[in-house]
Amino acid sequence: MDQTRPSRDSRPSLAHRMRHNTSILALAVSLDRIFAGTQKGQILAYSIDTFERSGVIYAHRSSVLALHLSPDRRHLFSSAGDRIVNVWDTSTFQRVYSLYSTFDVGDVFCVAYSSFLQTVYLGAQNTSIQWYDLKRKDSKTRPSPTAHPSFHRFFDSVGPGGTRTPPAQDPEDYARHAVGGQSLQIPKQNLQQFAHFGYVYCMTLARPVSENAREVLISGGGDGIIKVWTLDEHNSGAISELFVLEDGREEGESVLTIAVDGSFLYSGRTDGEINVWDLETKQLLRSLKANVGDVLTIAVGGGFLFSAGLDGIVEKFDRRYESASCYRAHEGRILASAFIEHKERRLFVTGGNDHSIAVWDIADCAEASTEPKRTSNEQLSESLKHFVSYRTVSSDPRYKPDCHRGASFLRSVLKNFGARTEMLATQDTLNPIILAKFRGNPSQSQSRRKILFYGHYDVIAAENERGKWIIDPFSMEGIDGYFYGRGVSDNKGPVMAAIYAVAELVAEKSLNSDVTFLIEGEEECGSRGFADAIRKNKHLIGDVDWILLANSYWLDDHVPCLTYGLRGVIHATVQVESQHPDLHSGVDGSALLDESLKDLVMLLAKLTGKNGHVEIPGFYDPVLPLTEDEQALYDDITFTLLERNPDLGEPEALAASLMRRWREASLTIHRFQTSGPENSTIIPRLARAALSMRLVPNQEAEVIAASLIDFLHSEFDKLESKNRLTVTIDHQAEPWLGDFNNEIFHTLENAIMHVWGPIQPRRRSSMAPRKPLPLRKLSGDERVTPATSSTLASGSVTPPNERGRKPLYIREGGSIPAIRFLEKEFGAPAAHLPCGQASDSAHLNNERLRVLNLYKSKDIFKTVFRELPEK
Repeated sequence: MDQTRPSRDSRPSLAHRMRHNTSILALAVSLDRIFAGTQKGQILAYSIDTFERSGVIYAHRSSVLALHLSPDRRHLFSSAGDRIVNVWDTSTFQRVYSLYSTFDVGDVFCVAYSSFLQTVYLGAQNTSIQWYDLKRKDSKTRPSPTAHPSFHRFFDSVGPGGTRTPPAQDPEDYARHAVGGQSLQIPKQNLQQFAHFGYVYCMTLARPVSENAREVLISGGGDGIIKVWTLDEHNSGAISELFVLEDGREEGESVLTIAVDGSFLYSGRTDGEINVWDLETKQLLRSLKANVGDVLTIAVGGGFLFSAGLDGIVEKFDRRYESASCYRAHEGRILASAFIEHKERRLFVTGGNDHSIAVWDIADCAEASTEPKRTSNEQLSESLKHFVSYRTVSSDPRYKPDCHRGASFLRSVLKNFGARTEMLATQDTLNPIILAKFRGNPSQSQSRRKILFYGHYDVIAAENERGKWIIDPFSMEGIDGYFYGRGVSDNKGPVMAAIYAVAELVAEKSLNSDVTFLIEGEEECGSRGFADAIRKNKHLIGDVDWILLANSYWLDDHVPCLTYGLRGVIHATVQVESQHPDLHSGVDGSALLDESLKDLVMLLAKLTGKNGHVEIPGFYDPVLPLTEDEQALYDDITFTLLERNPDLGEPEALAASLMRRWREASLTIHRFQTSGPENSTIIPRLARAALSMRLVPNQEAEVIAASLIDFLHSEFDKLESKNRLTVTIDHQAEPWLGDFNNEIFHTLENAIMHVWGPIQPRRRSSMAPRKPLPLRKLSGDERVTPATSSTLASGSVTPPNERGRKPLYIREGGSIPAIRFLEKEFGAPAAHLPCGQASDSAHLNNERLRVLNLYKSKDIFKTVFRELPEK
């Protein structure tokens, strides 16, 4: 399905950047997580799929200098400047072991683990290599607490009277994690003193280079020498020198990093030197000169060698050891790197002292005869990035060409996935509408549901003249688990997610509905020309059973929602104009003069009374009362929000606040405008005001607009003014109320519960296990909602603990003009799936969409398009 991927570049593309508040010194990458060690002793964990930070381990009292994963990836080994090696369970994030030496080893620069021998090896500042056989952990002598590096000779010593001096406060939250587990003291004999004549900077385990060894340990040090050690499986993994790799220099520069690929060893030194060794022949094959300053880290993968270091530069070498590309990855030193093949995706990860972790997509790291495979989510992200790059700002005529190019790009994506597409023309000056139709499985032609997905490709203007955006708003970037860019949340991300959901179903031959896309380009300007274009081309669109849209947000950043109601809107201009020109108040002002601005103010004052009550007769008559079913939805909302954030107040007050925004009609005066120069003594000839009315379901926009005009003219006549009143309706949109008990809401709810699973309690910085917050239980006589009685449309029942918590059913105060129109025009009910979080900043600076939300939304659409019940 890789339809829109750009041509390959020799330089890797930045897939994502995760920011932190201190330097990144060490990296380790598993199949699903990136682990990063920080200068403050933390270990950060990130999801490789979504780049979202899944937690923080407060691991050491000083800088984490090395991270190492066991081959089965069940344990993570960390070493630091506090002389301790900690072993962590990667599933629970709990400490399993704490290893330390009775010697003053100084910083522990590197750590390795032999799964065959179950032995941990550490390289230290005091030039030693030490080891511990975990098979014998329970037979060792119980360690002395006073020998542990955490024991402070002053603060932890017993003073006069048998009391202890209170210890200094633990740095940050070290005590949250760096407690528990088994404390293991390395036996004094498990020591190779002066393993190097200098610090032991790096080590790794490699395949055997002799017939008598299963594994060898390779170390590099400050003496510029690389040593290969045998491991004695009969003596707790003790090491003995097998051979030395040296290039004949009397004093070589320090070996700072090493990496092994088969029988080849790569070592990085100061001053940009990289040596390539053959471990079988013990020969130095090549010496490369990298353009990275001191080579602080090396990674090997995909037939390429990556070097990085002092200047923030990464240089990539090919199989012939020729420089393939060179690019700046960090604004500062690159201190760690790792290569991983993840779901047929090749990633290169770097960390530096600019407090960030960068993930690079190595699309060109494939054999020349094969094309790198990409997952659907990767292709979705690429297509969205391309989509965002078009400045589809409908409100500015300068961007009309960009709007058309963006529409053409989107049409090409749909067409490449097999849709039959049309570009529906609106008025000459307006952007076109994209119509695309996917047919479901032919075997179900008589029973397939027909779903219309509505969205828009136009966006609000975004300029970055004052640096208010952290990126170029039209160059989407991934930062800290979010995609940033104008339109990623409103509405390009949800549109692209829905397209890729259909594309996956088509590829799997499981599309059980006919899906029609209507994507307009004028929504941000009130859907100008949309209704006329749809009526004109209704024969092309065909019949519709259900309407689906995704153009809003959750109530918070944690709990998924479904929207079943929107307010409508009327925008109007009220103008009072006199026959006289602009006058000077001192020369011409008098009590007998009918002033246009004074008339306008008196007139507008008649519109509302106390507490904003709208005084237009009959204005509130159509408003629907609150039903018991809807009251239960508000109860669920307030319970859930207050469970996560008690500071929101009392449930009744919170519910009343939401109802005011969602269920109550309102009238707002936005601005005044007068004729004449900006002079405080001018009596303007003309005065104009802009106002809006927010309508609620069952209020008809045309009826309310007519009532507004009649009321204003009636009240103006009472002023007996010689001036002229003009009331203009500039725009109107109907309110919308969906039936949250119908089939499409039912299917959406089950899809959300299945895709999102259990909703986690409020996120904390600690990764320590904690009991989940209790969910509200239904009493025996409480109304049963679709969420409590439903099964998946396929007929299978998913256990509640696997399906997760039901979404919140919400209404919103904003308006989407097209929805009620489409319902009336096609006689089909609509449902609204919010994809984004409350903090997405749509229409604001730094608009964003969480990567996880994008992918989960695609999966929800996919479930609905596949599972919506047949006719």
